[in-house]
Amino acid sequence: MNMKNILAVSLLILFFSCCNDKTKAPDISGIKVNLVIDRFDKDFSDLDTADLERGLVSLHKKYPGFYPIFIRNILGLDSSSVKEGITRFINQNKMVTDAAVSSFQNTETIHHDFEKAFRFVKYYYPDYKVPGVLLFAGPPDAFARKQNGEMVTGFLTNEFLGVGLQFYLGKEFPMYKDQYYIANIAPQYRSRRFDKEFLVADAMKLIADDIYPEKNTDKGLIEQMIEKGKQLWLLDKFLPTVHDSIKTGYTRQQLDWCSSNEGLIWNEIITTEKDLYTRDPLTLQNYLGEAPFTQSLSPSSPGNIGQWVGWQIVKMFAEKNSSLKIDEVLNTDAKKILEMAKYKPK
Repeated sequence: MNMKNILAVSLLILFFSCCNDKTKAPDISGIKVNLVIDRFDKDFSDLDTADLERGLVSLHKKYPGFYPIFIRNILGLDSSSVKEGITRFINQNKMVTDAAVSSFQNTETIHHDFEKAFRFVKYYYPDYKVPGVLLFAGPPDAFARKQNGEMVTGFLTNEFLGVGLQFYLGKEFPMYKDQYYIANIAPQYRSRRFDKEFLVADAMKLIADDIYPEKNTDKGLIEQMIEKGKQLWLLDKFLPTVHDSIKTGYTRQQLDWCSSNEGLIWNEIITTEKDLYTRDPLTLQNYLGEAPFTQSLSPSSPGNIGQWVGWQIVKMFAEKNSSLKIDEVLNTDAKKILEMAKYKPK
């Protein structure tokens, strides 16, 4: 067989391999989701500063659920300073607001991706109420804070899933490279993820957290790793065709390093941390905190490597107990998962 034929056969095998991988996801073709994306960012940018009071009344009427959150929680204004505060925000945030409206002129792709993700959610959780998606452009540092203190780029209410577009303007956006921004708001190992390809996955993490809230309070290292692994495992159910680098936030090179060094990673954890259930803050930060890499491992490693290890353990447990339903896996105690997974990577 000549080289051209060998290449053709190889490509054919690769094609069918990719197709086979996709067939592992359940059939959602019969599931319908009517998703609405509201553009608060555009309506806000259209405010007439010469007649701001009337515009704000109109904005409040159109977004009765979000407007008070935007004023009080995102901009930090009280009722006595709304007009002055909004005027100041418009002037100071113009570059960000304009960039958000321009970058997201067309939302067809994210609309499609959200609908697809929510169809998977409805497959597993038919009674789950799909929220609308609301896009806004807040201040550069307006992260939301989860109950566990983690800073996130959006938030979920009973009515809508809010997404701050100020965190998705493209990793080359000048503001993200400003030294003050890097030092005080988001270091570059994080802002490299401030790109629209991460938007849907980041938002769906909030849905996964809503369905299975983190149970990390006062837990030891391995338990926290497995709890985070459960959430990644659930997110994977909702985004089965999305690359793992988008779901984990690791670069592809970091993911490759994890796969090639899985045994080394686990050996380092069980050898160095003789107590897998340690609650030592520095140890928890080392394996579960945001960082450019894991301090006790190679600079080629990702930060927050504990979530990936926990994910591998949960996947192994689920594969060995394939009769369990999704909620049964999620509700299995972390210690039992570790014991039954018999995780011993090479």
